[in-house]
Amino acid sequence: MNRYLAASKYIDFDEPAVQSIATSLATRAHSEHELVRVCFEFVRDQIRHSADYKLNPVTCKASDVVRHRTGYCYAKSHLLAALLRANGVPTGLCYQRLSVGESGPPYCLHGLNAVHLTGFGWYRLDARGNKPGVNAQFEPPRETLAFSIREPSERDLPEIWDQPLAEVILVLERYATFDQVLANLPDVELVNQIE
Repeated sequence: MNRYLAASKYIDFDEPAVQSIATSLATRAHSEHELVRVCFEFVRDQIRHSADYKLNPVTCKASDVVRHRTGYCYAKSHLLAALLRANGVPTGLCYQRLSVGESGPPYCLHGLNAVHLTGFGWYRLDARGNKPGVNAQFEPPRETLAFSIREPSERDLPEIWDQPLAEVILVLERYATFDQVLANLPDVELVNQIE
């Protein structure tokens, strides 16, 4: 579990601004479950989704998300991982592959988290930010994510990564504005599954 508790370049809870928020949120929680809920709701509700609000700059590191109070789902997942890891809760990064439109290509990755909850094991949660048609909640053991899988080329990727995918970092670091990222959302090829 140590790799899901470590600080890193993008999950930089060793930065004072991130550490300060992590400590402040922890004072409002009296259990692991409450701590996860408080951190999740802070990122979901207090950090604005860059595309929803048409906000710049593009953020990637947890500390940049804190500084600018905005981020795409990927950056918001980096911040949630940082806040929870700072408080000793093993947290990883997960991805879904979703259609950008109603169905069919193009596809893109969507970033979310998995936390290792005592008594539950790994549990996915999505701090993307709610809006009409999106209602992600923290309700273990039931997962209430922002998006569900609707077609065969969409997928819940099963892995739990300790660091962001290179494809995600490439996009967030290459483009300077929210609309450039929106036009170049990261994607991965799916490995064929045997049914």
